[in-house]
Amino acid sequence: MPSTTTSPKHFVLVHGLSHGAWCWYKVVSNLQSAGHRVTAVDLGGSGVHPSRLEEIATFSDYVQPLIQFMESLSGDERVVLVGHSFGGLPISVAMEKFSHIVSAAIFITAYMPNCRDPPALQMNQYFKNLKPETYMDCRFTFKDGLPVSAELGCDYLATVMYRSCQSEDLALAKMLIRPSRLFLEDMSKDSILTINKYGSIKRVYVICEKDQVMDEEFQKFVVEDSPPDEVKSFPEAGHMIMLSKPNDLALYLQEIANTYP
Repeated sequence: MPSTTTSPKHFVLVHGLSHGAWCWYKVVSNLQSAGHRVTAVDLGGSGVHPSRLEEIATFSDYVQPLIQFMESLSGDERVVLVGHSFGGLPISVAMEKFSHIVSAAIFITAYMPNCRDPPALQMNQYFKNLKPETYMDCRFTFKDGLPVSAELGCDYLATVMYRSCQSEDLALAKMLIRPSRLFLEDMSKDSILTINKYGSIKRVYVICEKDQVMDEEFQKFVVEDSPPDEVKSFPEAGHMIMLSKPNDLALYLQEIANTYP
């Protein structure tokens, strides 16, 4: 790949389930220091977004802050969308709606839907393989046998999700994590993605081989289900790669942005 010392880019970073813009703070600092513009978005009911969980009834409510931000951009601007984990779904919607201003999309150990099936296909596969002992002290609410919302437990954060992170990042997460809806019902409808829009954008998938939230086998299933243009594998990275390996990730984001201008 080419050098990262080319023209500045605009990266739009989208967090995963129960997180917020705060989880990108190290990557934001790295990219800004390299001269790039960076926007980290709080989705509905996440991070410091003012809405409460019960006010976020639909997936459209959840992604609205990202949609509003994309609408604020000028038509001649180009952005690189980056989605982590559950954040792969919101950036997919943004890719479909704003394909004319997205130069590339990067899915980091994330859901990455295809243009054939409802996005819930990958989510159902994930929950099908999820063993009760895996989610430890996380709490779920259910409707008709399907998980509706999730609240991540402290033991789960420490043992599974933040296992590769520094203790201060775990402490920050315990202070800022919020419950979140899963929107499986919304995601079970026909695919909202098209080949002409979503499918026209270059997609790159980042596999985190030591991820215990979305294990390597599931990440490879996602890649096979919706083949991207490029796959990068980080051998020692856990789920929260933006916190455990921010320098490596920031460099790779810049390389991708330069490859797909």
